[in-house]
Amino acid sequence: MALAPQHLPLLEAAHGGDLRAMEQLLRVCRPDVRRYAQRHCLISDVDDAVQESLLLLARRLRSLRAVVAFSGWLLRVVQRECRRLGRLAFAYDPYDEEKLEQWLVTHHDNHSLRLELSQALQSLPPHYREVLLLRDFEELAIAERLALTVAATKSRLHRARELAREYLLA
Repeated sequence: MALAPQHLPLLEAAHGGDLRAMEQLLRVCRPDVRRYAQRHCLISDVDDAVQESLLLLARRLRSLRAVVAFSGWLLRVVQRECRRLGRLAFAYDPYDEEKLEQWLVTHHDNHSLRLELSQALQSLPPHYREVLLLRDFEELAIAERLALTVAATKSRLHRARELAREYLLA
C-alpha cells in the first residue's frame, strides 16, 4: 500500500493540515485500503472497515510522527478495524486491544519486558516454544527443520503465539 512518489507532496501537505490535500489523499488511498480490507475482513465488513479506516486516517494523520511510516501505519489501521469488526460480528475478542496497550505502557523498560517475555516463553509447552523461537527469533524456515507440513507449522505457531499472549496479558 505504498504511495507512489508523486503522491508524497500530497501526503506531506495533508500531514501539515491542508484540507484539500487530505481530500485528495483519501481518494488516492481508498482503492488500496479497500483491497487490503477485502483480504483481511469478513466480506460483510469491507465497506465499514474502509469507511472507518479512512475516517481514522483523516482524524489522526497529523499525529503521525514520520510521514515515511505512513503506509505501514495505514495498514495497521485497516487491520485493527477488520479485527474490531470481526470481534463485533462474533461477539468474541481474542485480542483485547485496550489490555494489550495497557500492558505495553506498563512495560516500558527493557529489563522488565525481557523478563516477562522470558517467563512467557518458559510457560509454553516445549513443541510450541520451539516453533515460536525458531520463527520469531531465529527467522528460520521451520517446517523443514521440524519435519512438519507447512499447515501444521502454521497451526502450531499460531497456537504458540496465542498461548504466549494469554500468559502475558493474564
